[in-house]
Amino acid sequence: MSLNKYSRTITQDPTLPASQAMLYGIGLTEEDLKKAQVGIVSTGFDGNTCNMHLNKLAEEVKTSVWDNDLVGLIFHTIGVSDGIANGTEGMRYSLVSREVIADSIETVCGAQHYDGLIAVVGCDKNMPGSLIAMGRLNRPAIMIYGGTIAGGNWKGQELNIVSAFEALGEKLANKISDDDYKGIIQHACPGAGACGGMYTANTMASAIEALGMALPFSSSNPALSPEKSKECSAAGKAIYNLLKLDLKPRDIMTRKAFENALTIVMALGGSTNAVLHLIAMAKTVGISITQDDFQRISDKTPVIGDLKPSGKYLMGDVHRIGGVPAVMKYLLQKGYLHGDCMTVTGKTVEENLREASTLNFDKQDVIVPVEKPVKATGHIQILYGNLATDGSVAKISGKEGTRFKGPARVFDGEFQLIDGIREGKVKAGDVVVIRYVGPKGAPGMPEMLKPTSAIIGAGLGKSVALITDGRFSGGTHGFVVGHITPEAHAGGTLALVQNDDLIEIDAAQHRIELLVDDATLEQRRKNWKQPPLKATSGVLYKYAKHVKSAADGCVTDED
Repeated sequence: MSLNKYSRTITQDPTLPASQAMLYGIGLTEEDLKKAQVGIVSTGFDGNTCNMHLNKLAEEVKTSVWDNDLVGLIFHTIGVSDGIANGTEGMRYSLVSREVIADSIETVCGAQHYDGLIAVVGCDKNMPGSLIAMGRLNRPAIMIYGGTIAGGNWKGQELNIVSAFEALGEKLANKISDDDYKGIIQHACPGAGACGGMYTANTMASAIEALGMALPFSSSNPALSPEKSKECSAAGKAIYNLLKLDLKPRDIMTRKAFENALTIVMALGGSTNAVLHLIAMAKTVGISITQDDFQRISDKTPVIGDLKPSGKYLMGDVHRIGGVPAVMKYLLQKGYLHGDCMTVTGKTVEENLREASTLNFDKQDVIVPVEKPVKATGHIQILYGNLATDGSVAKISGKEGTRFKGPARVFDGEFQLIDGIREGKVKAGDVVVIRYVGPKGAPGMPEMLKPTSAIIGAGLGKSVALITDGRFSGGTHGFVVGHITPEAHAGGTLALVQNDDLIEIDAAQHRIELLVDDATLEQRRKNWKQPPLKATSGVLYKYAKHVKSAADGCVTDED
């Protein structure tokens, strides 16, 4: 049985001698040309801890592919370091990079006729970008997560990337010495791997493993571990099996599989960015996942992971107690997962989990029982109201309460807010509004990690709320509401808010309201003028012209 459905177009068609000549030119033999070809895409680059080791992992994958009588060919696509870009104009490129990654993988695999695809990816947008490409191509595919970073330490204080941002807030409030500030910055990221908490990278890795598109343990195997290397060595056999079975992403990425992914996001207290990414990923395989699906799953799923940013533990601790498969096994036993969903192992979720460890609640508290959860229902809440007629996404851990009412303190962009904190403009009880940072308004919908971390570092984390048409980092915590749609640039009510207007947020009732009468709002709307796009050329301009709203996953390939 031939495994090469696509590459034989160029390896066996006698009318394509130039194509064959070039394949001979890269060193393939006549026997190799009879084999299936697997594209191995790496988002490795030197400039980011999340990605710095991925090219080495890709080489291990390549060896494994060749060892399984397949042709493995490495190519590369981009990555953006969210940690480096956060708090700068560069953060506008972060979400844009998801589309560039998806487009470039689709382009290479489509043009080169690869029969299968293995993506070796690290930072936040790498993962959904690779899955969007897999959904479009619909050829046997596996995602390998680069793995999580080890924790840092300064003077006995355990550190992670968010520690660096919160240290800035402490510095602005004169609560930390210059020596300790520098020490935290220098020791927060001790080596290779993605941010250690249940931030966006680990959230998406866990969700994609639950979705069935990554090998078991991929999301919790640390970056620099024998387990991660073993996973790469297993990839060749796994992709051979997928090619043999002709098992493709659209066979795996079903509605029930997406429900499994949403459930693991809720159970582990994952990032709000999962809302954008899973909606976009589902679209590529013809599945309609909406914000309301997140609310439905949130309503019935307890948070059982005591993980940072709002909890105590890191992904390394999850690995220590049996990894994400141990969590999934427990959730399956409790009836929260669909066990009959197919996965990239060629087995179902239930079959994969039979050999997984069983959680022992007497010996660990990283994951707690559903009967004694961190939060009885999910932390992700979808809010509607006159401020968000098309919806918004709140991250409510339970520690900050469910209701907040206060006067608006309005900033047209995060840099204005940082100045405002420094100048003492933000007071306890305020609802901080950051607007014109949405998909079109920024453009690129940057994360507001620096503002939220600065607020927490300044000692205001428990006494102010923050709302925005931008995104939040998975490292964000506090009373925050993002993804407000329509965004300010599109004329959403957020554009009409003025300082000292009362805003009420009620997560229990799923409402977010500007307490200004309709007549006043109508007059303000008549006086409002849409600002020009902030980008006039290049990739940001193209993105702003094509991107859909946050409620639609910020996709760029729809009318």
